[in-house]
Amino acid sequence: METHPKISIVTPSFNQGDFIEQTILSVLSQDYPNLEYLVMDGGSSDTTLTILKKYSGKVTWISEADKGQAHAINKGLRRATGSIVGYLNTDDLLLPGTLKKVAEAFINDPQIVWVTGKCRIVDEENNEIRRPITLYKNTLLGSHNFSLLLMTNYISQPATFWRREALESAGYLDENLRYVMDYEYWLRLFSRWPPVFIPEYLAVFKIHRNSKTTSTGHKDVYVDEEKIVVGRYVRSRFQMFLHNMHRLMMTFAYSVMNRG
Repeated sequence: METHPKISIVTPSFNQGDFIEQTILSVLSQDYPNLEYLVMDGGSSDTTLTILKKYSGKVTWISEADKGQAHAINKGLRRATGSIVGYLNTDDLLLPGTLKKVAEAFINDPQIVWVTGKCRIVDEENNEIRRPITLYKNTLLGSHNFSLLLMTNYISQPATFWRREALESAGYLDENLRYVMDYEYWLRLFSRWPPVFIPEYLAVFKIHRNSKTTSTGHKDVYVDEEKIVVGRYVRSRFQMFLHNMHRLMMTFAYSVMNRG
């Protein structure tokens, strides 16, 4: 049995020079012996390329125009050669030891198709924020319940990894989506295979003034896109009703937090 299965991490990038080096270091400092790290840059005009050149040899990177975040991620996933894959945005971080924990989970149970873990939420200075949201998501994570996932996306993207076989079977991210491509992908995977929950903090999700989450405030275009995605998977009007009611509650909660 392979003791260190190859893990491929893809980072989509575009003008995130303020954050990308922290992201790169969080991956490289894992000291995982069978890591493939790919950065798909969309043609950044800030300091991103200078930073990427600094890590050439340790990071495989390409800088060229793309069709958006999902397209960039898919480009990286198509180039990835690992038996386990995941992606990490340019403002998020892996916590120490994450890749070892992920590899162990897949090694210990060959039937596992995808795994997810806990994720902290931080501000630009990496101070933890939104602890009630984190606690709420952690409570839902152990449910293995598809209906709950239809109600709300409790799976944190930076803390989620899946086997190449799942990628080949379920396909790639929907490039028509701008805000909830990760949510749609979790629903697609979960409709075939339940995830396995690793009950540890694996990653950090960063909220800052230019992030999509902050700019949309979890309303308007974000909510419209989310409804379209959930509509693909709901089996009854009641499930859609529960999602809509929960979204109203969360939109209010996020608006209060964003004002703070």
